[in-house]
Amino acid sequence: MATQEVSVGKTTSRKGLFEQGPGLYSGLADFPSKVNSHTMTAGILATIFGCTGPALIIMNSAMAGKLTEAQTISWLFSVYFFGGLLGIIHALYYKMPINGAWSIPGAVMLATSLTFFNLSQAAGAYLLAGVIVLVLGVTGLIDKVMRWIPLPIVMGMIAGAMIRFGTGIVSSVQQLPLVCGIAMAGYLLVQRVSKRIPPILATLVVGLGAAYAFGAFNLKNVHISWVAPQFVPLQFSMDAFLSIAVPLAVLVIGAENAQAIGVLMAQGYNPPINTMTILSGIGGIVTAFFGGHNANIAGPMTAICSSEEAGPDKTGRYAATIINGLTFGSFGLFASAAVPFVKAIPSALISLLAGLAMIGVLLSAFEGAFAARKFRAGAFFALVIAMSGITLFKISSPFWALVGGVIVSLVMESGDFGR
Repeated sequence: MATQEVSVGKTTSRKGLFEQGPGLYSGLADFPSKVNSHTMTAGILATIFGCTGPALIIMNSAMAGKLTEAQTISWLFSVYFFGGLLGIIHALYYKMPINGAWSIPGAVMLATSLTFFNLSQAAGAYLLAGVIVLVLGVTGLIDKVMRWIPLPIVMGMIAGAMIRFGTGIVSSVQQLPLVCGIAMAGYLLVQRVSKRIPPILATLVVGLGAAYAFGAFNLKNVHISWVAPQFVPLQFSMDAFLSIAVPLAVLVIGAENAQAIGVLMAQGYNPPINTMTILSGIGGIVTAFFGGHNANIAGPMTAICSSEEAGPDKTGRYAATIINGLTFGSFGLFASAAVPFVKAIPSALISLLAGLAMIGVLLSAFEGAFAARKFRAGAFFALVIAMSGITLFKISSPFWALVGGVIVSLVMESGDFGR
């Protein structure tokens, strides 16, 4: 891929299968100057979010499927290591905060699917899901589809899908009043007295201190061991293809990639949609050999690292993604040793931190959905469908939010398409 400088807000040009970007050398050369308290805080916060509750979702799905400890660790290794690598590649080449991880809705879906299929059959379906995503990227169909969907509808979907992070601020304080209340007070205090200290960093430090002081951060039962990842033999069946591969491919594109693309647009970036899709397909193929359900572009982590919490300089926020990718990869390599520490952090504190980090993203999404006065009905339906959490045919609400929003606008606001 040739190197060509691309600034935030300018359209990435495309040559062949991949959109052009500044290039790996440019990203590496500028990376040290972009590392600061803001980018480090956002990157570490994205890691804490991605390695806590989501990791527990995988472990719960593995327990439902009666996977062995070694199979579970291998699953965690593949999605975190290759997901982190995916984010680093995107961030360095395009100098945009495009994070890699895995599909949280996909892992939730597998809690049921793994009760009907063994790991080899599921892994075969994971590979086929990656092939589907790869084909959509190689043919360029995904680029055409994503650029045809009106931006207000995409923003409405983002607002609805991410609003749970905002409500998590309230519910976390209710669940753990002392710890989260003190952490919230630290956030507000730092916002008031200093513009130099990243408020999320202060919240993290204060929250962990309060959790330890009140016994909510319990390290007594932490036992460290190391389990090596393993290759999983692949088996293919039509039932697994229909039950796992097709829904998982739709989730990768309709939930994770769509969220990440919408978040980046809301922050003023022009994401390389085709490259994001192609590499997500390749990531899904690679992780299948280790029993991982996919490695793709991550919506929530991209939202954190592209937000204002990653600093005022939008051209430097990609450094947060690189930090997140490095720590994600490390978590994957040492998953068996890191998991006990993940379980020790109170989930309510994680919800609070994630919610505070999403404030800027949510405000931008709501403004993008309704400020333009076009596609407002479609954006509204995309918002409420995404908020509903509805699941049809094993496909989660972000995908149906886009579909529903476009249909409503075609019926009620067809003139807006012409304008």
